[in-house]
Amino acid sequence: REAESFKEQGNAYYAKKDYNEAYNYYTKAIDTCPNNASYYGNRAATLMMLGRFREALGDAQQSVRLDDSFVRGHLREGKCHLSLGNAMAASRCFQRVLELDHKNTQAQQELKNASTVLEYEKIAEVDFEKRDFRKVVFCMDRALEFAPACHRFKILKAECLALLGRYPEAQSVASDILRMDSTNADALYVRGLCLYYEDCIEKAVQFFVQALRMAPDHEKACLACRNAKALKAKKEDGNKAFKEGNYKLAYELYTEALGIDPNNIKTNAKLYCNRGTVNSKLRKLEEAIDDCTNAVKLDDTYIKAYLRRAQCYMDTEQYEDAVRDYEKVYQTEKTKEHKQLLKNAQVELKKSKRKDYYKILGVDKNASEDEIKKAYRKRALMHHPDRHCGASAEVQKEEEKKFKEVGEAFTILSDPKKKARYDSGQDLEEDGLNMGEFDANNIFKAFFGGPGNFSFEASGPGNFFFQFG
Repeated sequence: REAESFKEQGNAYYAKKDYNEAYNYYTKAIDTCPNNASYYGNRAATLMMLGRFREALGDAQQSVRLDDSFVRGHLREGKCHLSLGNAMAASRCFQRVLELDHKNTQAQQELKNASTVLEYEKIAEVDFEKRDFRKVVFCMDRALEFAPACHRFKILKAECLALLGRYPEAQSVASDILRMDSTNADALYVRGLCLYYEDCIEKAVQFFVQALRMAPDHEKACLACRNAKALKAKKEDGNKAFKEGNYKLAYELYTEALGIDPNNIKTNAKLYCNRGTVNSKLRKLEEAIDDCTNAVKLDDTYIKAYLRRAQCYMDTEQYEDAVRDYEKVYQTEKTKEHKQLLKNAQVELKKSKRKDYYKILGVDKNASEDEIKKAYRKRALMHHPDRHCGASAEVQKEEEKKFKEVGEAFTILSDPKKKARYDSGQDLEEDGLNMGEFDANNIFKAFFGGPGNFSFEASGPGNFFFQFG
């Protein structure tokens, strides 16, 4: 009678959803009368409401050991197994209920739920092998609707989230499990995996080592720990070789590091950028550009890689690409330095779209006044229309154009003020220099003297020489 009184008080608290008090009174009932199946069944129901499914499972199993015909005991045992992710054991429990009561609709529905979980498990296993991690996450989310307390499903979901680069979500799942079970090797492994993929390799190794202490045969933790240590060592050796100016060795070490783990995106992005820096030092600019491109493909927020590639574009006179990269950088980090880099690239791009007067004269940008005059003399004589009077109309037209460009180039580069404006990227026509009104013959005459002081004479078919008066 005393045990029944405790049970009735427990039922009252259960009805009021005060599950902690209900648990206390059911425990008193069990202590008073330990061989009553319904008391264990009731406490199992209370523990299930509190989310304590492992403890609830023990009570449910005890209830059916005391009374194998206790239908609610078998139902609760099956429900606990299913909530913990053991769908096969759950199915056996629900089948036992149907043996006792073939019309039990709850058992029929729960048996279908268990079959659904088993099906999602099978699909997830296949998709994990295919590396279709999004599909695995989807399957685990569906399975967890029926098995909310299954750590195995949560860990698999977290591992796939980490492999998809969704580190905060993966860490959240792993941390929740570790709060309940700090010795869970799988959760420790996933926590380390997130840190490893976020390029916090030293911290990651600590978690992998801890996981291996809990489960020495944990294959994934063992492999990840080995990769993390190898990657850290190779990267550090490469950095050391670079600082010492041994660029060839640094290149080899970074290349070896890139082969360790293709899944480590953030670390590999840094390795590609580092190797790009090495290539730029070796003046292998196109290879440097390729490495930086690989870096930003892996991590499109990697500012350092954009800056390195932009500089290589500048060095190879690919100014449009340089402007694009500097714009990306400035949109992300609006600093004075980035603004100036963008402005410089835009100036060079603008300059590249104008006539290259240095190229027209065939002189370096640092050419002296005498070198510019000498170059003009040579090019003006080479392209003077009189020298090509016997050529086809098409050739004459082309040479006349070149002759004009040579005079135009000399006009700008021989005048210090005009040259300075040209070098700074200013629009000369905006500055009042209308090159359309320019007369190349006047420059030529001023340079060589008035009419009659020069003539082109043939010394043989196609051969000409210039004769001064």
